[in-house]
Amino acid sequence: MSDTHEAPSPESEQPSPEHPRTIRSYVMRAGRTTEGQARALNELGPRFVLPYSEQPLDFGATFGRQAPVVLEIGFGMGDATAKIAQTLPDTDFIGCEVHEPGVGALLKHIGELGLSNIRILRHDAVQVLEHMIPPGSLAGVHIYFPDPWHKKRHHKRRLIQAPLVAHLVTRLAPGGYLHCATDWEPYAQQMLEVLGAEPALENTAEGYAPKPHYRPLTKFENRGLRLGHGVWDLVFRKR
Repeated sequence: MSDTHEAPSPESEQPSPEHPRTIRSYVMRAGRTTEGQARALNELGPRFVLPYSEQPLDFGATFGRQAPVVLEIGFGMGDATAKIAQTLPDTDFIGCEVHEPGVGALLKHIGELGLSNIRILRHDAVQVLEHMIPPGSLAGVHIYFPDPWHKKRHHKRRLIQAPLVAHLVTRLAPGGYLHCATDWEPYAQQMLEVLGAEPALENTAEGYAPKPHYRPLTKFENRGLRLGHGVWDLVFRKR
């Protein structure tokens, strides 16, 4: 989860529809890897971190079974990712995150919870989508709390824009879903507009969706809710 206040967040350049690869799904930020995270990277990384390749993944070979696969873009420190994978053991998850402390933190969760249904790609999610995710293969995509880029002149850097959404749709199976969440209402409004304008998607709700049962509340989100801050979920499905 790319929590807007506690984790590295996605970034994008303004792309053309013909060149979706010009989008970047992240911005590099400094952070310290703890001893526990470093140990998890060394001990669990070889098993759970996949090497980037320009060849499509064989999901069955990757996970050792046939199951629905969900891609998460920008999982931050991985708390929600691990809890969702624990809640949905019959679903496999691929998380994209370039921030080393976040990757180490999720690996630590994987070890502590004994999870086997998560794999990590420490690489730009747009390139992963383009080269490693076969068309029509995903049961879902999760994008939680991407950087809202508050200043108007930076809105072009927001991740949820029409070219990327169109690219994501090509990787979703029919009936597959795209689930976004944000705590910044102007960004929620933009997300609703962008997703609603994609002809291959339909909204599962009248406007914003109720929080799905599988998405846990983060510590930051709980703190914000106590202060009266809102959180907006959007769940769209491929027609």
